[in-house]
Amino acid sequence: MTTETKLDPKHRSRALTEGPSRAAARAYLHGIGFDDDALKKPIIGVASTWIETMPCNFHLRALAAKVKDGIRAAGGTPMELNTIAISDGITMGTSGMKTSLVSREVIADSIELVALGHLFDGVVAISGCDKTIPGTVMALARLDVPGVMLYGGSIAPGRFKGQDVTIQDVFEAVGKHAAGTMSEDELEELVKVASPGAGACGGQFTANTMAMAFEVLGISPMGSSMVPAMHASKVDVAMASGKLMMDVLERGLRPRDIITRDGLENAIAAIATSGGSTNGVLHLLAIAREAGVPLDMDDFDRIAARTPLLCDLKPGGRYVATDLYDAGGVPLVAQRLLEAGLLHEDAITVTGRTIGEHAREAIETDGQRVVRPLDDPISPTGGLAILRGNLAPEGCVVKLSGHERRRHEGPARVFEHEEDAMEAVVSETIQRGDVIVIRNEGPAGGPGMREMLSVTAALNGTGMGEHVVLLTDGRFSGATHGFMVGHVAPESVRGGPIAAAHDGDIITVDVAQRRLDIDLDDETIEQRVAAYAGPDHTTLGGVLGKYAKLVSSASEGAIT
Repeated sequence: MTTETKLDPKHRSRALTEGPSRAAARAYLHGIGFDDDALKKPIIGVASTWIETMPCNFHLRALAAKVKDGIRAAGGTPMELNTIAISDGITMGTSGMKTSLVSREVIADSIELVALGHLFDGVVAISGCDKTIPGTVMALARLDVPGVMLYGGSIAPGRFKGQDVTIQDVFEAVGKHAAGTMSEDELEELVKVASPGAGACGGQFTANTMAMAFEVLGISPMGSSMVPAMHASKVDVAMASGKLMMDVLERGLRPRDIITRDGLENAIAAIATSGGSTNGVLHLLAIAREAGVPLDMDDFDRIAARTPLLCDLKPGGRYVATDLYDAGGVPLVAQRLLEAGLLHEDAITVTGRTIGEHAREAIETDGQRVVRPLDDPISPTGGLAILRGNLAPEGCVVKLSGHERRRHEGPARVFEHEEDAMEAVVSETIQRGDVIVIRNEGPAGGPGMREMLSVTAALNGTGMGEHVVLLTDGRFSGATHGFMVGHVAPESVRGGPIAAAHDGDIITVDVAQRRLDIDLDDETIEQRVAAYAGPDHTTLGGVLGKYAKLVSSASEGAIT
């Protein structure tokens, strides 16, 4: 049910622009082109995450211009602001990756600060890469002024030797090259074609996972997210989003009217049925906390356990986001969830209509194979599970899509940092049956909770991915596939049992029992944890030092 109430359209900006006492403010704004007519209208912040360091957000400046056109056409005055973005794919495997998750908080903080400082009446937030998507929605949840999130869309797939490819193929090619099954010339040929333009990574990696989740949650307009970045109609979507913003303002619909328990459960179901990124757990926990909605890791397990895996999307499947768009897009996914009785259909969306109404209007393309029918799921349960045990008392996340393995027992190979593990993988010293443990990569321990795509992709590229398990207190990319366990909590530097692991200790991953255990008694674990000396970040300055001191556990969304 909606709690919309009529608002004064200038419910915040009147205090900024009206009356003799605001003469100086008006003088400043007149000088840069805002005339009296513009200042009499509601002021809408257009928060863009445009940046020139990556394809994901490279095109957002053009979309922002169209959003502004839509706002003006519908009677508002847009004011554009920009914030930061960090490319996971480009920084992956380097120290720069430590900044990625940190950027989510900075994005949210910066949009919140500008919107509070300049008393915007509403906000349209435009996102592209992985952390900009939850970061913008976190800001909307904090501000709770009428708002819309627009996703910039996915990149088209590249073509290599007659096959569609994504950036996932490049990361796995590094392992193939190390194993001698791909030449350097072939690797460089793949590099030149795998990312053919602007837009976010093409598979159901973190960007498309979160875009889908937020469309099903209702904070993005239904049908907008899977329109590809360079599709001719994307500018129309941007224009329509600007117009929609003014309608949302008139109706008085606020983000926390949308970000409800039912809405969040719908988003979780979308992640589960699409085989989406495990980062969805981290980000939805953070969104819930910003909106004041109770949500914990066990909710993800409960919902995934009852939700069939229906979307045949990379990294575990065959298709990419542009294929999903051609098949029927996110509305088709919502329709499947509705048919399965897994959608809270009365949850309101930013359009003012319910998610159930939108789902019923989905148009499925004849013969599409991207989204399976309910009677032919890829798996009867969703693409992730939450495990606990003496190695992860606060929980951890395991990705289940793209492989059939559900249990593994083997000796630990312990690495203190990602780089050490990567060296072992490319030098082919990892043995079949090993449980690769990478610690000191959690939110505080990294600091920054780096993703492990370089390692996981290299494992698959060398052919070892089917024979080992990797577990870490860090994160995985949405492009990761295989038997991988992340977000192990508590993390090593916060006294987590992962600090007790030694080479050769037997570790068991048992999905059916929802357990992650190390074959040690409690006393031994306590002694080893007490004796463990991880990295010392107490003298670390700057943004990473501040983050290491303030960040919460991954089990709570790694918020500051």
